[in-house]
Amino acid sequence: MSFRVNRIQNGESFSKVGQHLHNVFDIEGQHSRTRRNPDPHHRFSQTWSIIFRLSCVIAVSLDPLFFYVPVINEEKKCIELDKKLRTLAPILRTFTDIICIINIALQFYNGYIDETSGKATLIKDPRKIARRYLWPYLVIDILVLLPIPQVAILILFREVRGSKALGIRKYLTAVLLFQYVPRIIQIYLSWKDPMRKANRYAKFPIWFKAAFNFSLYIIASHVLGALWYLLSIERETACWHIACQKQPGCVGSSFNCDDHSLGNHSFLTDSCPINTPNTTDMPFDFGIFHDALQSGVVHSKDFPQKFFQCFWWGLRNLSTLGQGLQTSNYVWESCFTILICIFGLLLFSYFIGNLQLYMQLETARSEKKRKKMKQEREKKEEEERMKMEEKLEMEEKKQTIGIWMFKYRLPGEMKKQIMQNIIPRLERKKDVCVENLFCYLPEDISNAVKRYLCLDLLKKVPVLQNMDEQLLKNICDSLKPVYYKERSYIVREGDPIDATFFITDGIAWAYTSSNGEASSSSSHAERLEKGHFFGEELLELGLSKLSRLPLSPRTVKTHGPIEAFALMDEDLKKIISKNWMHIGKEQLEPFAAYVVQAAWRRHRENKNLGRSSHGGRYLPSLGTQGN
Repeated sequence: MSFRVNRIQNGESFSKVGQHLHNVFDIEGQHSRTRRNPDPHHRFSQTWSIIFRLSCVIAVSLDPLFFYVPVINEEKKCIELDKKLRTLAPILRTFTDIICIINIALQFYNGYIDETSGKATLIKDPRKIARRYLWPYLVIDILVLLPIPQVAILILFREVRGSKALGIRKYLTAVLLFQYVPRIIQIYLSWKDPMRKANRYAKFPIWFKAAFNFSLYIIASHVLGALWYLLSIERETACWHIACQKQPGCVGSSFNCDDHSLGNHSFLTDSCPINTPNTTDMPFDFGIFHDALQSGVVHSKDFPQKFFQCFWWGLRNLSTLGQGLQTSNYVWESCFTILICIFGLLLFSYFIGNLQLYMQLETARSEKKRKKMKQEREKKEEEERMKMEEKLEMEEKKQTIGIWMFKYRLPGEMKKQIMQNIIPRLERKKDVCVENLFCYLPEDISNAVKRYLCLDLLKKVPVLQNMDEQLLKNICDSLKPVYYKERSYIVREGDPIDATFFITDGIAWAYTSSNGEASSSSSHAERLEKGHFFGEELLELGLSKLSRLPLSPRTVKTHGPIEAFALMDEDLKKIISKNWMHIGKEQLEPFAAYVVQAAWRRHRENKNLGRSSHGGRYLPSLGTQGN
């Protein structure tokens, strides 16, 4: 309000103020319309539905308290009221009635979920909400609210008198029993949807469902025990009315202890005896109510005493379906025992049905849990197995790498550097080719290993014997590790030689043939093993800067697995182009002499082998350690 006043004081026009107020009220109207018909899944709606359901169950437990209000005064042979219970019972009943009245108002206020079309739809139309609630929910709630126990027990029960008293009390009893019909329907309708969802989705735990079924037994036993108490009083007063019809001056008595015109009814002790041990000698058969009269429970105002005794009677006979009850020929008494039997059967069937359903759900849940645990166990075992396999594979690869380093007798510091670079890759579960570790090593370590393995071997190649040390190291750095399987061809006779090979492990055979067939006169196979090399003709051409490749005069075939290093043609050209200045004049003369000797030697070999048809080709020889 202060905000609006300030705006007016600051010179705002009345038209703007009116527009502002219109917007404010319109927003409030929209807010109120938004709040109307809230979603039944809203937190308030869910909380209130729980309160209402509990109040329905509590109300069923409170109504039987009115049945304990009448008490028989055995000395005066009249009916009096328990004043404390007469005050307490209506007060407790009022609380549940207030909750029921609030619920009726909320039913016209709240929306509901319509699932008739197969799709859940929130209905907010007030007419549809009212039409849905009017029948049968509103009728049932109104019948529940009717104060039948208060009127019947506190007012009418003691006041009926005369010849029609028996009939009127029978109707009163029937009305009292009838009031439990809407009570039961109300509880059923309020719990139907939650229990249906609970059975479908198993939202409630088993203990809650078991407690709900047990509470039905407890409430039913409480109600039946209270009815047994009230019907016992009604049965004794019925005997009084029958006796009064035969006694002058007693006709028309109401047997109300508050009635000052109450006369002497001592004759009723002989007409309606309750302490006779043999029921066959009694002038009036009290049937199943004789125990209540004889025990004195209907004469006592001690509420806990008579409550627990009547509750025990109801629980015992409901559990046994009334099999131990000995009835008289009184029709309403027989109907009451039939009601006990039928109600006990219904509760037992309901309990067994729910128990079977719950056991099926629990079995399915246990089976699902067992399968899940089995899957988790199998998954865990599989993971452990895979970890073990990975660990074994890692150890195996470590062992293979160790054997590879031991085979080449690498220095200890070099081994340590190799393992420091390989082990992290193995731990990251990345593939490692043990046959080619150089691709996983840093360039400096890889070059160091190559120089350690091949530098001395390069120095034994005739064409490289007088070369500069730095040039040889550069050649070592350009070497590429190659691997060949058993009985595979490295190079065939007549193929271009595009690499020089330096064998570091394994055995190969080099041989010549004539037109694809081995020559029987002069051909032979030469054994190549660790420390040997072949294809040095490529080095001769590369150092002389010739732009062509030599052809292989022989075939080289592996005997077993071969490990070697190859100096490729392209790499050789790059090395020579970058390091030509390292080849001095003192190295050119020996190199030229070696080239001429090698050419003359090949010429003589070709001539002796009758292969003059190959004139003009370079026919390189195979170099070995010591050549």
